[in-house]
Amino acid sequence: MKNYILAHDLGTTGNKATLYDQEGALVSNAFYAYETEYAQTSWAEQDPEDWWQAVCASTHKLLGQTKVRADEVACIVFSGQMMGCVPLDKEARPLRKAIIWADQRSVQQERWVGERISPEEVYRITGHRLSASYSLGKILWLRDHQPEVYQAAYKFVHAKDAIVARLTGVFVTDPSDASGMNLYDLEGGAWSERIIEATELDPAQLPELRQSIDMVGKVLPDVADKVGVASGTPVVIGGGDGACAAAGAGVVSEGAAYNYIGASSWIALATEKPIYDPDHKTFTFGHVVPGMFMPTGTMQAAGASYQWTRDQICSVEVQAAETLRVSPYELMNLEAENSPIGANGLIFLPYLLGERSPRWNPRARGAFLGLTIRHTRADMIRAVLEGVTMNLRVILEAFKSQGAQIEAMRLIGGGARGRFWNQMMANVYGMPVHRLAILEEATSMGAALTGGVGVGLYPNFSMIETMNQVSEIIEPDPAAQAIYEGIYPIFEAAYQALVPIYDMIAEAT
Repeated sequence: MKNYILAHDLGTTGNKATLYDQEGALVSNAFYAYETEYAQTSWAEQDPEDWWQAVCASTHKLLGQTKVRADEVACIVFSGQMMGCVPLDKEARPLRKAIIWADQRSVQQERWVGERISPEEVYRITGHRLSASYSLGKILWLRDHQPEVYQAAYKFVHAKDAIVARLTGVFVTDPSDASGMNLYDLEGGAWSERIIEATELDPAQLPELRQSIDMVGKVLPDVADKVGVASGTPVVIGGGDGACAAAGAGVVSEGAAYNYIGASSWIALATEKPIYDPDHKTFTFGHVVPGMFMPTGTMQAAGASYQWTRDQICSVEVQAAETLRVSPYELMNLEAENSPIGANGLIFLPYLLGERSPRWNPRARGAFLGLTIRHTRADMIRAVLEGVTMNLRVILEAFKSQGAQIEAMRLIGGGARGRFWNQMMANVYGMPVHRLAILEEATSMGAALTGGVGVGLYPNFSMIETMNQVSEIIEPDPAAQAIYEGIYPIFEAAYQALVPIYDMIAEAT
């Protein structure tokens, strides 16, 4: 019986292979790391051959350690890093290294596109700002600087799509990844003729669009042994990592939202229609759930701000944690609890890496405001957590201002472990916070769910309620919530007041 789903999550640091059974339980996982090359400032590239080796090696390791036979795998499905550019030839071989999501080299190409079609129109068509972050600018950079690669490219695809093409010989992508290209008509569900015409691209070089749950091909005989699966194994395309994480967090229907807490952090919703912000503050991806959308807002330095606090302010906690063999963050949280709500009037602005949505200000910088001789390390630690959480509320407010109805916030990611921070989130957001049973497998789990639905092993996306249950519901404390309601306008005013100062600093350095 074919009772297992093999999911691959092609992330930035490596590939995670996971195996799920017909009951939705995680059987085992395996990880294979690869490197990112930063050859020049603002460049970020990876070798697709490393992805291929990672998929092959992790599959062999995973099936070997579980004793699951290759012919018991019902399908292979993928999640992957988004917003990249992988030029492939007709044999699905990469023509050069992949330009990944973190690459920002195509600023001139972004400017050129903006002269031919207004950024406002691009946002309205695609749900995203015109930006060098997305695939369009990277494709155009190749046309301008490596025309031989551009001309030779049969298709421009994403990480997961490149592996699917090599497995099956089929060149496809799905709405979640397509919507991160600045080329996709979000509501039309097709490549935008308007943008393609304006940029003089050849639409034949773009992959075919399929739904995330579609079985797009089968593993070819000449690669089956290399990968370690049976020839003819169905391949489901899956989705971009953000959309798969949404599915793994149970955000698969209107009114649901999740908050990923890692080095960066984002809030994403599931909606039946895109959310278009009049000031382009937020952006909207396609979802892995057919017909659904995923409005999103991202901050740059969430967990990264707390990590900076650990490294620069909390050497006492770090040393004690080594002795006690616990996480230093646990001790930092305990210290923060010694400070009252509002950190005795201390405000932290968490812009250590500039800021994305909804600020969109690369010049923004971090700051402690209101610091006095009476403040303690406990106040500073608490202020950092409160500042990060207040800034996430800025994203939440941007969605609410456009009519989004959000019933509760689901939490995933390593930063979601601390109960103290979870309660703070409930208080600042003013809504229940749902801690999920599994915090750090949501992306691969969402991919497995998508594949299972695609081949009929799982009935529908509601299967996630079995796979990743809500382990605890944390309600806001009314008294704490009232205090934060008074602090939030101060936080917002502090940022706005410092905007001209940020500009002055940038111009002086």
